[in-house]
Amino acid sequence: MTAQRTFRIAAIPADGVGVEVVAAGRTVLDALADASNGRFAFDWQEFPWGSDYYAQHGRMMDEDGLDQLEDFDAIYFGAVGWPTVPDHVSLWGLRLKICQSFDQWANVRPVEFLPGIRSPLRKADDTELSWVVVRENSEGEYAGFGGRNFGARDDRGEVAVQSAVFTEVGCERIIRFAFDLARTRPRKKVSSVTKSNAQQYGMVLWDDVFRRVAAEYSDVETESVLVDAMAAKFVLRPEDLSVVVASNLNADILSDLGSALAGSLGLAASANLNPERRFPSMFEPVHGSAPDIAGQGICNPVGAIGSAALMLEHFGLHDEAKAVQHAIEVTSGQGIRTRDVGGSAGTVEVTEAIIGNLPG
Repeated sequence: MTAQRTFRIAAIPADGVGVEVVAAGRTVLDALADASNGRFAFDWQEFPWGSDYYAQHGRMMDEDGLDQLEDFDAIYFGAVGWPTVPDHVSLWGLRLKICQSFDQWANVRPVEFLPGIRSPLRKADDTELSWVVVRENSEGEYAGFGGRNFGARDDRGEVAVQSAVFTEVGCERIIRFAFDLARTRPRKKVSSVTKSNAQQYGMVLWDDVFRRVAAEYSDVETESVLVDAMAAKFVLRPEDLSVVVASNLNADILSDLGSALAGSLGLAASANLNPERRFPSMFEPVHGSAPDIAGQGICNPVGAIGSAALMLEHFGLHDEAKAVQHAIEVTSGQGIRTRDVGGSAGTVEVTEAIIGNLPG
């Protein structure tokens, strides 16, 4: 039977365990397509970019790499970083280059507590917890504005300037995205996070925009919390969270904290969205390239497979996205887990179990 819709996906495994988890996610998606009776299919093209590519070519991706990616329906990304390449070179040369060039301004990072996985948070034992961090993904502290100067001075005279950039347009679109997302959740609440008591320009602008946008969403609860207080709230009152929206840096840190509270960074999925769909969006696990365990077959594929579920949601395959997330939950509840979450299963074993728990 001819597929009604074929989704063209650019796969960029990149570095370390990225190769293993992208392979795992692809296997799950292909299994779904095979069972769809021709309703949809995936057309994959894999790109060899990353730190090995840098060693050969002096750059992290092809010079015309963005042109090559632009016509795909989505990008499925692994992880970037390797000891032989400075982290800022690998990150800005590949992942951030794609995010910024394709205006993937909304980064969505769910925090999910899976059955059978012990959280270091005692409250998770008897409280149902689930929230999502919405991260401004195009400007803020990661805008890339600044430079290093006076390097020729004697006696440590070099100066580095790193500027955080906040625009009213950038603040408004991510805050409005968070409110729209909150309307779809059981608890309709948005928590805005800044450090406006100390950063009196950019983050006060954020606060002003938040108040203005909030006035249009009278059906949604709101709160504004300083980032240090929110870090404490993640631990002490997580049941009070639903949608947390924050700047690039603050949301990056808080989402990692949320993933750690859920049990492991290996569980965390994310989507880098261009909501207007002018460019392809990119889906990736939150964890890094983990050089210490790369190639051993023991890395956790759940973050990457969860990211594949977010990609299905983006494609409008809502039932399939729910099926993948349900299969992840069933698998963890069966005790089939990798070492980072207290199990002994390998990457392939967990992946096969998730496929086995998909609806027939």
